[in-house]
Amino acid sequence: MIDGRPTVSPAPLAEDRRSADDRDMPSRNDAVGAALSEVVGGPVGRHALIGRTRIFTPLRVMFLMALVVLALGWSTKAPCLQTVGTGTPDQRVANWQNQRAYFELCYSDTVPLYGAELLSQGRFPYKSSWIETDSSGRPQIRYDGKPAVRYMEYPVLTGVYQYVSMALAKTYTAVAKMMSLPVVAEVVMFFNFAAFGLALAWLTTVWASSWLAGRRVWDAALVAASPVLIFQIFTNFDALATALAIGGLLAWARKRPVLAGILIGLGVAAKLYPALLLLPLLVLAIRTDRMPEAAKTVVAAVGAWFVVNLPVMVLFPRGWSEFFRLNSRRGDDMDSLYNVVKSFTGWDGFDTNLGFWQPPVILNIFVAVVFVLCCAAIAYIALTAPQRPRVAQLAFLTVAAFLLVNKVWSPQFSLWLVPLAVLALPHRRILLAWMTIDMLVWVPRMYYLYGEANKGLPEQWFTATVLLRDIAVAGLMVLVVRQIYRPDLDLVRWGGRVDDPAGGVFDGAQDAYPTWFPRWLRPRVAAAADAVEEQEAPDANRDSTVPA
Repeated sequence: MIDGRPTVSPAPLAEDRRSADDRDMPSRNDAVGAALSEVVGGPVGRHALIGRTRIFTPLRVMFLMALVVLALGWSTKAPCLQTVGTGTPDQRVANWQNQRAYFELCYSDTVPLYGAELLSQGRFPYKSSWIETDSSGRPQIRYDGKPAVRYMEYPVLTGVYQYVSMALAKTYTAVAKMMSLPVVAEVVMFFNFAAFGLALAWLTTVWASSWLAGRRVWDAALVAASPVLIFQIFTNFDALATALAIGGLLAWARKRPVLAGILIGLGVAAKLYPALLLLPLLVLAIRTDRMPEAAKTVVAAVGAWFVVNLPVMVLFPRGWSEFFRLNSRRGDDMDSLYNVVKSFTGWDGFDTNLGFWQPPVILNIFVAVVFVLCCAAIAYIALTAPQRPRVAQLAFLTVAAFLLVNKVWSPQFSLWLVPLAVLALPHRRILLAWMTIDMLVWVPRMYYLYGEANKGLPEQWFTATVLLRDIAVAGLMVLVVRQIYRPDLDLVRWGGRVDDPAGGVFDGAQDAYPTWFPRWLRPRVAAAADAVEEQEAPDANRDSTVPA
């Protein structure tokens, strides 16, 4: 009825008029979403049936968004895929002359690693070694007088992924020569095959994030179209670990702890950081008395990691341990907070006058101690917050703390934070601001490496943007902690109608601390109630002994 007059639908009503009205709709309640929706016709209608579209479902739309951004990410690396050299086309090399990778902003570890780690020769990672050389090609000598012998520097799963990409590139070359197909430089095909797999991994991350978002499925659009992807998705191989880590969280959300552990363990076999996700699960398991499920995940993660690593560990122990050896001897990276302090203060750092490959012992100890303290603080928050925090909130805090205090923050590491930040703090404008800042760090970084002599940028231009990025991430952490202590501000919890879409067995669970657990590690309200009960119990026992 409109103004008392009956109205007739212009078309027959559907027989099934169910609607997912609880779904969050950014085009209605978010300024950014409403503005973007004007491109495709404006906000969803007031009388629309939600969740009934057969073709352009939210996930498929987000896949399209991701493909556009991934294509843009490939295009940023394209200038570094132009080749030069003599001989057959497959023997040509990427044209990185005159530091082209820096002023074209197209640097990717994938291209130099193809030759540096002997993949171009078809060597198996971890089995083959080489001598590190300086800029003039002379062999380097370690601080202890031994030759600087190098092996594949990546965890096993990432190393095998590179080997498979190399094998596919060489196979394409052989097939192309037999069938008169275009012959492309092997290094370019290596990059393309690796990039194709990384793109699939990120699409998997988008898919898993959309399910973990629950009723806020459109939050995953920020994972699909994150500005960080533009420069970083094909810089290294981190998308593999990200897909496995978020897949592990999805398995946990679906109450499959063993599968969650397997996926997290595989993620650790590709990159170390997915192991950090186990801390939130263990702490929340203590709070909710769900330790058996968390223990299954931890055991499965260790088992999966061990199964993947065992063959290489046994056959090529020296090559297998290179990843750990390299990380122990690395100094403070140019993107680290420690280098920012050195840049602006002239500080020499914790370890001075180190020889070539000499481990920075003081820096390593400092980083380890500070990160342990951060983990203790996050555990304290998780245990004492008035309401149990969500898994994604604690996962984001743990990974963000690791990156901030770590001695290395390679640019592609920011991919780790993207899905976790979206799930932990789904405030779109805030996240887009951080992602844009993080993306733009790449520009002064490349022009700083290009050198002031070549009309590049001074170091402080780069370190200032790194500091701005770090402040932005710290700001996100503060907002997450604020929402942990003020759950009424948490958009995911929807005014208490939803608990934790990624919580799995924690979703809707009540606090159930062990009886031996100290009172100061419990929420204040619960601790006060326990104290009252303890005071009343002796009184009740005393009254029961009074004769009638």
